[in-house]
Amino acid sequence: MSHPSGPAPGLAPVLCDARPKPEIARIEYNLVTKADCGLAWKIFTDCKRWHHFSDAYRSIEWRGAPWAPGSRLQIEINRPIAAKQDRVITLCTPPRCVAWINHVLGYTMEQWLLFDPDGGGGTRVSTWIEITGPSLNFDGHNIEKLVTRLVKEWFDNFGAECDRVAERT
Repeated sequence: MSHPSGPAPGLAPVLCDARPKPEIARIEYNLVTKADCGLAWKIFTDCKRWHHFSDAYRSIEWRGAPWAPGSRLQIEINRPIAAKQDRVITLCTPPRCVAWINHVLGYTMEQWLLFDPDGGGGTRVSTWIEITGPSLNFDGHNIEKLVTRLVKEWFDNFGAECDRVAERT
């Protein structure tokens, strides 16, 4: 009679992998802007503005309908490491939420952006990113710190632009 917890020892293949497990990091960031959700969304989805939020972006090109699930946003960055990113949009519900999977330099990053009314007419913009890869170090750079720095720079400048545009309207 067989044991109810599984097959007899030696009959089942070993399912454990001796390779090192990938490392995972989570980054979260949020800000509040004076812009309402619709305006913040409009500014965010205008990729031509992204160069103003960070000079790390060299080129940005859509493959497929912009912001449609399944479409790709291909981005070339020039600092601190030159690389090409390939973002696949997984979810987009304007003007409240967008998510994508990003592949760059052997790393996979899932990122979500949420645009929520803050109760005072503005918007709370929050993002989280989960990064996985064989190591959180690349070419002497700590990937978690590098991405955190870029996210903070980009979103702080994005929030400032949202505030400027909201004050003019």
